[in-house]
Amino acid sequence: MSHLPVSEEATHFQRSMPSFAIIPARGGSKRIPRKNLKPFCGKPIIAYSIEAAKQSKLFDRILVTTDDDEIADVAVSLGADAAIRRPPELADDHTPTIPVIRHAIESAEKSEGVHLGFVCCIYATAPFVQPSALQEAHKLLTENPGTEFVFPATSFPFPIFRALKLNNDGTTGMFWPERELTRSQDLPEAYHDAGQFYFATRNAWMTCNRIFTAHSRAVLLPRSQVQDIDVPDDWTRAEAMFRLLSESPFSFSF
Repeated sequence: MSHLPVSEEATHFQRSMPSFAIIPARGGSKRIPRKNLKPFCGKPIIAYSIEAAKQSKLFDRILVTTDDDEIADVAVSLGADAAIRRPPELADDHTPTIPVIRHAIESAEKSEGVHLGFVCCIYATAPFVQPSALQEAHKLLTENPGTEFVFPATSFPFPIFRALKLNNDGTTGMFWPERELTRSQDLPEAYHDAGQFYFATRNAWMTCNRIFTAHSRAVLLPRSQVQDIDVPDDWTRAEAMFRLLSESPFSFSF
């Protein structure tokens, strides 16, 4: 009979079950066509997510969920273990992440005859994702019973409480006018999701409808390791940042 508290017993049990990395990569990106296969500093951008997952040594399987045959073939050729075919209703511009991962978990458990413990969603366009960040997230998840999601975050470069808005008549105003005279150093620091991965228990993926809750924790990253890639200009900036970090003698290894 176990003598662990219930939450710790559940975490211990989850550790004994397989952990999968799941990379969502649909084929119909519009702002950057074929975004998930587009060469980024010499190789398909999805390669970086697959490599980080492999190098972390955390996962029993690395799967790609996609609606696209070419993405499936390329992902497997780059080291993913298999591709899960995603139905069209889960592959449009407005499909949230959680239903996509739920479908992938259900498909993987059915096809492979397993019950998963931990599942990490790693975005296909996250070339800055590092194995060490995945390992830190896994540690936070397993050492803090009751934690559902862990994700990377970084700080805003300017205090959000001094943010300005443009009114319809062209005039400006502050979102928080009561903070106008507050010194920047006296304002609380604010953070945003780095958009690289979400590490969670299998049950959190299957039962939660939100990621950012009181049961979530963050791995903090320097701003130099974070770049959202939504439009071509983002892509250009990300490649420039990546090259600078790769060439720096003080940078982490890519």
